[in-house]
Amino acid sequence: MTVYPEPGPENGYLAGHARLLCNSHRLLTGRPLLTAEAAELGRALYLAPFAVLSHDAGADPCFTYANRAAQALFEMSWSEIVGLPSRLSAEPPARDERQRLLERVAAQGYVDDYSGVRIRKSGRRFRIERATVWNLVDACGHRLGQAAAFAHWHALDGAGD
Repeated sequence: MTVYPEPGPENGYLAGHARLLCNSHRLLTGRPLLTAEAAELGRALYLAPFAVLSHDAGADPCFTYANRAAQALFEMSWSEIVGLPSRLSAEPPARDERQRLLERVAAQGYVDDYSGVRIRKSGRRFRIERATVWNLVDACGHRLGQAAAFAHWHALDGAGD
């Protein structure tokens, strides 16, 4: 697994990974993930008002990216979430459903209708609505992992967002 430093001005907000996320999204869905000048893509993605996460293609995939909105939603810093097995973002009873989703994405390239329950660091639960989940593919078509983006979620345990 590639462990990236936290995005910031000194590394172009991980511009290369941002390009991979955005290019894969456009290739598979036919739609841009966001619109930004190439020089500002990394910063725009990291500071976007919607959540974006990615994980690698390992047997037990680990998060490789979480923008600021995703970090806030999961109540984790960059160093806490990047490297964490992504299965831990769901409670044990929801992990089978999550695995079926990832298999569906692997086969189809992407889905843009995902809804599911996730858990924050504090243990509070929230429901993601209308997420797009897609494969990350390099220029040769090799699958490097998967990513998710969503702008709609709501708290479940009585706590507001």
